[in-house]
Amino acid sequence: MLINSFRTAGVDKIIGIYLIWFFISAVLILIFEPSIETYADSLWFCFASATSIGYGDFAAVTIIGRIITIVLAVYSIAIIAIVTAVITSFFTDLVKFRANESAGKFLDDLEHLPELSKEELEDLSQRVRDFRKNRKKNDK
Repeated sequence: MLINSFRTAGVDKIIGIYLIWFFISAVLILIFEPSIETYADSLWFCFASATSIGYGDFAAVTIIGRIITIVLAVYSIAIIAIVTAVITSFFTDLVKFRANESAGKFLDDLEHLPELSKEELEDLSQRVRDFRKNRKKNDK
């Protein structure tokens, strides 16, 4: 369901484009930064920049390298914010769905009150008590 939320929001395409930019950035850094000699080191530099860890074992010294690093860092922050927002929205919607489902079941039981068995009536009464108890906790 979470993956479907990513697809619905179009985040899967955004992440795909980001990954392409990430690997292109690594190639560009390798080309323009004299202190980075291997693609693996360039990937490491991009990872450290994207996650804002910045270990300091490599640093961009050319203007082009610095611009690429800035774009990668800002893009990475945006991606993290977007992914976080979609995940938060997913769980919020899930909680709302469960609450609506529970309320719907409760209303169905109330509609058929005369038809309920003694056990079902006791269960309904217990759910009402639990609901009130939880509501009082949340109001505090």
